[in-house]
Amino acid sequence: MAAPMLRGCCLGRHWALACIDGGSRHGRGAATGFTSSGKRGQSFVAQQPHITAQKSRKGEHKWEAVVGLEIHAQIASNSKLFSGSQVHFAAPPNSLVSFFDASLPGTLPVLNRRCVEAAVMTGLALNCHINKKSLFDRKHYFYADLPAGYQITQQRLPIAVNGSLAYSVCVGKRWRQVITKTVRIKQIQLEQDSGKSLHDELRSQTLIDLNRAEGQLRVDANISVHHPGEPLGVRTEVKNLNSARFLARAIDYEIQRQINELENGCEILNETRSFDYKLGCTVPMRDKEGKQDYRFMPEPNLPPLLLYDTASLPAGADPQQVINIDQIREQLPELPSETREKLIQQYGMLPEHSFALLNEVGLLEFFQNVIKETRAEPKKVTSWVLNIFLGFLKQQNLAVNESPVTPSALAELLNLLDRKVISSSAAKQVFEELWRGKGKTPSQIVSERKLELMQDAEALERVCHAVMEGHPQVVMDMKRGNPRAINKLIGLVRKATHSRADPTVIKEILEKQLSS
Repeated sequence: MAAPMLRGCCLGRHWALACIDGGSRHGRGAATGFTSSGKRGQSFVAQQPHITAQKSRKGEHKWEAVVGLEIHAQIASNSKLFSGSQVHFAAPPNSLVSFFDASLPGTLPVLNRRCVEAAVMTGLALNCHINKKSLFDRKHYFYADLPAGYQITQQRLPIAVNGSLAYSVCVGKRWRQVITKTVRIKQIQLEQDSGKSLHDELRSQTLIDLNRAEGQLRVDANISVHHPGEPLGVRTEVKNLNSARFLARAIDYEIQRQINELENGCEILNETRSFDYKLGCTVPMRDKEGKQDYRFMPEPNLPPLLLYDTASLPAGADPQQVINIDQIREQLPELPSETREKLIQQYGMLPEHSFALLNEVGLLEFFQNVIKETRAEPKKVTSWVLNIFLGFLKQQNLAVNESPVTPSALAELLNLLDRKVISSSAAKQVFEELWRGKGKTPSQIVSERKLELMQDAEALERVCHAVMEGHPQVVMDMKRGNPRAINKLIGLVRKATHSRADPTVIKEILEKQLSS
């Protein structure tokens, strides 16, 4: 089995306060036991707590909820953590199983270099201290998807410790106020993934797939509630949450469930629960009172994992036989927080717009490509990408790379708009035509549909004069200072010109003729 997984844990008692949905939340999470399954996965467990203040005891006290998140993330690798078996999603069951994966006697683990490098890079991205010496341990428990009877992990001395992740929360009116929060990461460890249990209810049997399990990410949430200043409450663990939405729903439900239980004089059991997404509630799986001792012990078949930096690198060392932390640090890509800050500084972008560009896969690259090819102001490009382009994508449930409108086409359209060749309303008509994917350029569409703005000033003045003569009452209202009158006249002129006149120019002509 031996799947590579990264697992990270958060520290307790030092969680930042976060405001979510108007409530006061902060948290702290004690490191919890972890389970991982699958094959070549690296399990990254980051426990992130938050505390929610709730009214209780008839308004007498408030509750604090402590939440620790244990995040398991699979490493993108071609082979498993401790064997050469390949990794392919949705491969036929047990088609990618080596002798070691099947735990045959005499087989030994061989550590995958790619997984170690990925763990180091993750640790650096999360501001962790990278241990130059880390150890592997055996975690013993019996379950059918673990044929060896133990799991190889890093309990005592993991590869990375004491990290932090800063994140921003948009709050306030229209979400324009940004508050920065920090989550502390207790540790990141490489961990073997177990197999996957396939339950056949029709035949009342369970089959085991030793290829690998799970998806790319899953989270276990440890949750408890208590009154401020009092000892921590009994925690429950909600297992195997595989989306951020389900995670939030499970945490919110479990916090309120525990508060209700305690306020009704009941006790909270130290148990494992699962989240039923259809019912929107957590349900018991098993209690933790009688769980066995995992009997952690050093892994005898794996020596200590030694890493180096440039200063400690042995002279004449073979680059293929050692891992240089500083070299991996140089390969670290630009992190999202850095990218958002650059967008704000370089383009004067609002913080919430920087978040939107990064939250949609491929949208930032699309935006940057448009910027390269257009003379339009960045603010205008941002508006079109986030409002028009993204709106069309969401209407048809398309990814950015499935868009029928290319960055070059949008850039050409914005150039026409910037040069005042077309109006904003005409530009939207052109975009709709581009979205139909008929292979025409914006310029061709403008020419065929005669959408160019009127360039003949004298002709436009004659149209304005005719409109004013045909609507004397509106003109009278305009003279009396009615702000709606000018807008009505502008609309009438645009209708007469088939929306080919610039509203700003129309307004200037109307005001000039009115004062003459």
